[in-house]
Amino acid sequence: MSETKAIQVRPAMTLKQRVRKSILFMRLVTYGVRTYYNSAVRRTMSAKWAALFASAPKNLSDADIKTIVIVGAAFSGYYAARILATSLPRTGQYRIVVIEPNSHFNFTWVFPRFCVVEGHEHKAFIPYTAEFFAQGPKNMVNWIRDRVQTVKKEIVVLRSGEEVKYDYLVIATGSTVPGGLPSRAGGEGREGGMERLRGMQARIKKATHIVVAGGGAAGVELATDAKDLYPDKSVTIVHSRQALMHRFSSGLQQGTADAMTRLGVEVVLNEKVDPASADGKTITLSSGRQLDCDCFINCTGQKPASGLIAELAPHTITESGHIRVKPTLQIDDDSLPNVYVSGDVAAAHARNANSRIAARQGEIAADNIIRAIRGKAPNRTYKEEWGDEVIKLTLGLDRSITQFWDGTEELLFPNKDSDLALMCDGAWSALGAKPFEDTGVYTNKA
Repeated sequence: MSETKAIQVRPAMTLKQRVRKSILFMRLVTYGVRTYYNSAVRRTMSAKWAALFASAPKNLSDADIKTIVIVGAAFSGYYAARILATSLPRTGQYRIVVIEPNSHFNFTWVFPRFCVVEGHEHKAFIPYTAEFFAQGPKNMVNWIRDRVQTVKKEIVVLRSGEEVKYDYLVIATGSTVPGGLPSRAGGEGREGGMERLRGMQARIKKATHIVVAGGGAAGVELATDAKDLYPDKSVTIVHSRQALMHRFSSGLQQGTADAMTRLGVEVVLNEKVDPASADGKTITLSSGRQLDCDCFINCTGQKPASGLIAELAPHTITESGHIRVKPTLQIDDDSLPNVYVSGDVAAAHARNANSRIAARQGEIAADNIIRAIRGKAPNRTYKEEWGDEVIKLTLGLDRSITQFWDGTEELLFPNKDSDLALMCDGAWSALGAKPFEDTGVYTNKA
């Protein structure tokens, strides 16, 4: 007797749905063109125009120098520094100081993949280079490799004890994860980060029963990559909500569920894991159920890195740990109009924080500082745009779904991917580095 397979037939779209999706697609095209114009064309022309009419630097005393300090050089802080470098008056009166503890730019989007796949871990750490600021005046951007411990009025205090004065401040500290990988490197140096990635690769390779806690992007991507690379291993993902990727559209949720079924990943929903119960053989869920587990990977616990302003403005730290901001991204304290907050640490009402949002907020903060320097009121505001919600979610080593969603309608683009390194070379080039040459670290002292 022949086996009969059930074929799932998706209902045909109605005319109304087709029209709405067509409108959504046009919005996508418009968003892409506008973003390219603003970030590439307009900024480049503005920088060239400023260089053409720049006046010769004056002999200025230290008292004449205005300093903009940027704390953190991930997407938000790094892009804020570039906008400021290309747009500030070229009179020698302005100095940008970037304070960043990491030796290299951590391209965290690829961390889940490189926790599983061997031989690519060096590509996740992109050298900070002066080329990223090539459109700005030479030596305007100064670099301090250190960590800010405390922010006070007019100064920041570094881990080393050094104090750095500021006239304007951008806090772009992002978020932290106590356990580090797979969301963060868990250290400040490239070599240590690569070693931790190799250690995770070895744990997964050696394991028989892998349990992943957290059904957001990092957990989903790591679980599907592990099962795809090692199909004979048992891989289980545990999530406390009713669906994986619960903050995103129903189509992306379904696509994620389909990928789990295709690969054979066991999915446990509406449960939490007790990390302390892991004994190398089993792990216990909130219901008391035990799972076989000789490799536990926690993809939960990400928190905003807002503690450094606990002394200056503790009332602006929300219950979630974010820093409350005005629409202009100035900190929500009228006595601190020269302090801006951008990226993951800002309570800016972004539903799903990502690098695109962080970079755009960095640009907005920079533009408002430039207006303030020119004697104008900050008027650029952050409001979540439809294009901010785009996500490319990998679902195994050679598949992904890209989602565009406006909260009602969605566009989904399933993809077949061939690059195990997830287009790292493009990220290196975009950040002014030559793939994959570690040409040095941009750490000139201010």
